[in-house]
Amino acid sequence: MQKYYLCIDLKTFYASVECAERGLDPFETNLVVADKSRGKGAICLAITPSMKALGIKNRCRLFEIPNDVKYIAVLPQMKKYIEYAARIYEIYLRYISSEDIYPYSIDEMFLDITHYLNLYKKTPEELASFLIQKIYDEIHISSAAGIGTNLYLAKIALDITAKHTKSNIGFLNEEIFAKTLLDHRPITDFWQISSGIANKLVKYGVKTMRGILELDEEILYKEFGINAEIMIDHARGYEPVTLKDVKSYVPKSNSISHSQILFEDYEPEKARLIVKEMSELICLELSRRHLVSNHISLHISYSDDKIKSTGGSLKIPIRTNVFSKILPYFLEIFNKTTNFNYKIRRVSLGFGGLITEDYEYLDLFTDADEVKKEKQLQNVINDLKDRFGKNAILKAMNLEEGATTMKRNKLIGGHNAQIEDADKSKS
Repeated sequence: MQKYYLCIDLKTFYASVECAERGLDPFETNLVVADKSRGKGAICLAITPSMKALGIKNRCRLFEIPNDVKYIAVLPQMKKYIEYAARIYEIYLRYISSEDIYPYSIDEMFLDITHYLNLYKKTPEELASFLIQKIYDEIHISSAAGIGTNLYLAKIALDITAKHTKSNIGFLNEEIFAKTLLDHRPITDFWQISSGIANKLVKYGVKTMRGILELDEEILYKEFGINAEIMIDHARGYEPVTLKDVKSYVPKSNSISHSQILFEDYEPEKARLIVKEMSELICLELSRRHLVSNHISLHISYSDDKIKSTGGSLKIPIRTNVFSKILPYFLEIFNKTTNFNYKIRRVSLGFGGLITEDYEYLDLFTDADEVKKEKQLQNVINDLKDRFGKNAILKAMNLEEGATTMKRNKLIGGHNAQIEDADKSKS
């Protein structure tokens, strides 16, 4: 049986939600979702289609918007966007089983519609149009869709083909892909072809998917390793992975990472406090999930984009989730690698090689009773946060000047969770 997949994207989702909340048409209203309190360098999480029509890029910074363009700027409301996404997901569930739905992101969804075409007596295009119209009628959010005979083609049909149709619906099978997209430029329009990959390909004169097919495979494997196989398959419009495979996938290795763009430029000495706060938060997360690690990483990015980021990874001689035992190793990386001549704008921490607490081990000089007490304390802290909110219990360092935990605990995905009623009227 021929498979058919649908990939639906909610157009400029955050900006469209803000317009829907205000009864505005996003195709006629200039609106950006951005935190103006972060200055002109603040990133716009979304802009309306009317602003895109003016040539303004979606993920621009506020200073990149021309001075003669008048627009409404609103604070992100991540909680509100999640609510809208849940309502839209409920629409899908009326017509498609959850087993055949995979959320790729908050505003993008894959659906296996193979077995529903006969059920609803519709073509793939008709079913896509039906779902798009339902979303618009009930939620007032516009959508675009890609239909493909495999997951990759559905994504490419959305990202490239749908943009050139009046219906905002694109369709691709391997034959159409070969006829219409092998010479498409830029190559970065294709899923999983980043600018970094494109720069490596251009060294060999490759600027299109056809170029990938014509290049000696030995060169591709030497340059990209096992990923070359995926690139070659995709250049042919081929993808063997099904939605069922994606939903049943279990990663062989696990990791956790946290990253934050600071609210302002930090002196390195002051940023050390952020490293402490973030390492504690991840240790609490590991404790909550009953996981331990012996591999950490820390990376620092500077306010001056010309300065190369610093940091590194370290395999530590213990495997644990106890904050007091792990923190010294993070500070070791920070002290040894940070460029103290420049201000810091971004801090990223990570733990790799996660396994269950059953495999925890410490060195011979560690007081086991002290570790046990700290682990119990971490469990109590997690319990209090679950019951009364993330800011229900804080450490003294969280109250120091420059600390960000209290403020970030009110965010979702690093962005404002919701706007208080008093503030919403000012947006």
